Amino acid sequence: MRGWTVAAEFGVPDEAQFEMIRVYTDTLDRVGEAEQRFYRFYVQQRLEAEQLPPQELLARSQAAADQLNPLVEPIILYFHRRGLQRAIREDCVMTLAEQQGLVKRAATPADLLMAIVFIDLSSFTPLAEAMGDVAAAAVLERFSRIVRDSVNAWAGRVVKQLGDAFMLVFPDARSAVACALEIESRAAAEPQFPTLRAGIHWGSILYREGDYVGSNVNIASRLATEAQRHQILVTSQVRKEARDLPEVEFVRLGRRKLKGLSGTFELFEAKTAGAPAGQRAIDPVCGTEMGTAEVSARLSLEGAERAFCSEACLRKFVASPEAYESGGG
Repeated sequence: MRGWTVAAEFGVPDEAQFEMIRVYTDTLDRVGEAEQRFYRFYVQQRLEAEQLPPQELLARSQAAADQLNPLVEPIILYFHRRGLQRAIREDCVMTLAEQQGLVKRAATPADLLMAIVFIDLSSFTPLAEAMGDVAAAAVLERFSRIVRDSVNAWAGRVVKQLGDAFMLVFPDARSAVACALEIESRAAAEPQFPTLRAGIHWGSILYREGDYVGSNVNIASRLATEAQRHQILVTSQVRKEARDLPEVEFVRLGRRKLKGLSGTFELFEAKTAGAPAGQRAIDPVCGTEMGTAEVSARLSLEGAERAFCSEACLRKFVASPEAYESGGG
């Protein structure tokens, strides 16, 4: 209550303080869950496998917890300070841009001008069905590492991850486009890896409880759904903001209607200038892309050759070729 009173004295309204508490609750609840799950998976289950007497098991479990728990608060404090410093830098840039008249000051509190990116794997569902949850989780781990490394390098932020889909935000459209192209390039170089697709929009969005909402967020999400393999779709607003990005070209695709949204949008495909078209085989069952040396099996059917990442996918195709007749996963 003392903290609530201090915040109120500085003009923070009650609804904003409730919002902040919800952010703390949701975030730290996830932290607590992760701590306990990791302890169970990697400490508790290992000790149980040793078939120790109950008293010794309890003593060793408590000893492990006593050594691990003091590490938590310094880690939380470190990443909180780092995140706060980054947010302060972003706000300083936004404030300077408003003062110089480069952008219009928002009339609504918590209204920010940012680039929104949605990026996912274009064939993750068939991959999970073909390979199983464990193999699919390994692919997700590889994809997550690529996304997070690139986002950090381009001063972006991972807002949330849902399965194979990431929502990202950037303070400028140039960084958003450059980051998406880097992620696509790195994913394409991965052995036996599904292709990705992305959508990028630039505009005003509302910040709410650690998330971003609004019509411009919906546009970016629909762009990602509209995109094809290896395709990064952007709006005219993004192209205008990032048109002078070195070694990047924007291919005009014309006006299109996006599912669930009224009107049409002028769309462009962002590409690395002069990048050669990839010549990689696509497994028709799981959608995995492969170089020549990565193909595990081939099958010639009705004059067309199909490549497979594993014998399991080959068997699935042979058992029901009509289910994969599109050949794209």
